[in-house]
Amino acid sequence: MSSTPPGSSSIKRYNDRAMADAHATAGAAPLHHDTTSVPDRLELFGVLSLFGVAAFVQFSIAISQVMLTLAVLSWLSLLLIRRERVAAPRFFWPLLGYCALTLVSATFSTSPRISFLDSKQLVLFLLIPIAYRFGSDRRGPQLLTLVMSLGAASAAFGIFQYGLLHFDQLQQRPQGTLGHYMTYSGLLMLVIGVAVAKLLFGRKERTWSALVMPALVFAVALTSTRTAWVGVCAGTAVLFMLKDFRLLAVLPIAAALTFSLAGPTVTKRVASLFDRNDPTRRDRVAMLKEGEHMIKAHPLVGVGPNMVKELYADFRVPEAVEKVNPHLHNVPVQIAAERGLPALALWLAFIAVLLVDLGRAFRDAPDKVLPAAAIGATVSMLAAGFFEYNFGDSEFLMLFLILITLPFAATRQHAVDADA
Repeated sequence: MSSTPPGSSSIKRYNDRAMADAHATAGAAPLHHDTTSVPDRLELFGVLSLFGVAAFVQFSIAISQVMLTLAVLSWLSLLLIRRERVAAPRFFWPLLGYCALTLVSATFSTSPRISFLDSKQLVLFLLIPIAYRFGSDRRGPQLLTLVMSLGAASAAFGIFQYGLLHFDQLQQRPQGTLGHYMTYSGLLMLVIGVAVAKLLFGRKERTWSALVMPALVFAVALTSTRTAWVGVCAGTAVLFMLKDFRLLAVLPIAAALTFSLAGPTVTKRVASLFDRNDPTRRDRVAMLKEGEHMIKAHPLVGVGPNMVKELYADFRVPEAVEKVNPHLHNVPVQIAAERGLPALALWLAFIAVLLVDLGRAFRDAPDKVLPAAAIGATVSMLAAGFFEYNFGDSEFLMLFLILITLPFAATRQHAVDADA
């Protein structure tokens, strides 16, 4: 039996297709000269860098950001050499406005230095035009397989941490090789969406998806991260409904079986979901009130990026549990409090355009895996985002942006091929 994971592709395969994909993406007719030209090498380098971002983000933010830097350089070089225009899906343009208003908010912050330093995360949104440029329909399914396979490896390591390294308490939870268990569980949540999409809608690799699914689900359960559990259930439920409404009956059975096998620590954590006196639950309610006060005080530009923690004491309500929190554990409230209501409006426009276009892509695509994975990622992010500021987590955001862009990269490639 081969030791190569199912669905993986060699660098040679990418090299063989690099020139054809490059000229197809640029709308040019196939050429027959040497594939070692500078643009063709840049094309291949950009593709591999994009794959590197999606692969390493599950293990090391530093390496994934190096890969992102290389992808940005490849993309910019190709724009200059081939005189291409910047292309992106429709949902990118509201996000561009959101970025502009973030910088406005930073300008009016009580500490512009802190806010502008935090705003460097806006660079991550370049992943959208980069994935749109390099993530053609030929590469999209391969990238999903890579993400799923490495996600399974990360899940196995998390299970190892729980079982043998005693990461089995709320104070010390499985976090893989990442810095925080919430980042780890959020990435696992996205990978589970990919695996479910492949299992339900894929024409190939269903067996591999079924094999890795138990490790993924068990690992996210062992993190005791309730927000990720909510996201997994919401994303999976929507994908089940898209496939067959009757599949929803499987979800509570699978959840009950997973949590019953996970042990008493996880079982108690599940019970806390329904406990109104749970301190973290009470603190989240308090944070919503604090966010409301921040929004009323600064409705147009917010308090400034990364200033919630700095000003938390000024808006803290008496029923709050913690003396300070780094953020408000709710994506829409955090955006409005930090950046103002206009920025929230643009973020909501981004979500609306994304969901509408994903619905169309799912309806029209002959292969529904890519749009299904993107829909699962979006629904999971939104559901978990009501209880956690996952949109501000760099590792989570990087993988999320790649997943939601791939269906549109495939659609663009089909249009280019049809015109060629």
